[in-house]
Amino acid sequence: MPIVLSDASYSYPDGSLAVDGVSLRINDGERVAIVGQNGAGKTTTVKMMNGLLKPSTGTVVVDGESTTEHTTATIARTVGYVFQNPDDQIFGSDVQGELEYMPKYLKWDAAKSAERVKRAAKMAGIGRYLKVNPNDLPFAIKKFVAISSILVGECKYVILDEPTAGLDSQGLKLLNRLMDQLQSQGVAVITITHDMRFVVDSFTRVVAMANRKIIADGTCAEVFADDAVLTAAKLKRPEVAQLARELGLSDSALHLDDVVALVP
Repeated sequence: MPIVLSDASYSYPDGSLAVDGVSLRINDGERVAIVGQNGAGKTTTVKMMNGLLKPSTGTVVVDGESTTEHTTATIARTVGYVFQNPDDQIFGSDVQGELEYMPKYLKWDAAKSAERVKRAAKMAGIGRYLKVNPNDLPFAIKKFVAISSILVGECKYVILDEPTAGLDSQGLKLLNRLMDQLQSQGVAVITITHDMRFVVDSFTRVVAMANRKIIADGTCAEVFADDAVLTAAKLKRPEVAQLARELGLSDSALHLDDVVALVP
């Protein structure tokens, strides 16, 4: 069953409005990028999806259950959230201890715990670091430790906050391979990011936000061809797409191969 936000709004205790009447559905196995400038409402929206924030008005329903009826810890078993800065998430004295925290909290048996930890470490490519203190690891590796700590659980949705920040080309390849594995298992991946190249290369659906509202929801080609949406969300068209437009070839070409194929 999906994540469904229905006219969901969130106001901070001081009364300031962070998200205004957002309606959105995330289905199993989807890859959805939520884009827009700082202050658009992206982070608040995804935090409502996993119960870190509860809607002030409207509803957020995960697998048929309203988030207001469950604790954040309960919802997080279904909707995993990976923070932008891994230091905000990691607290274990070694990587293995970090990955074993959730199984211990949920009181899994030893066999299940060991299997899930091994699987998550392999998916995130961090098996060699299990005995290392996370504080001694490079920032990029720590990001995959944080992701792995979420993958240990049996979540159906994974939220990645600015996952490409600090990653080199190899890290990007690993991230995309990991997302492919999750999608093949029916796990939805939701990202909030300012990296439009990552969006174009890795996501099939784009949700654009501006002024605390959703202003577009469609394919990459649809969203990045819409000048009004890009202006309102203060987004730049990916370089290849901009080149294709300047050459008068297409508004929907997003990859270099597409541009080459269109050249007379």
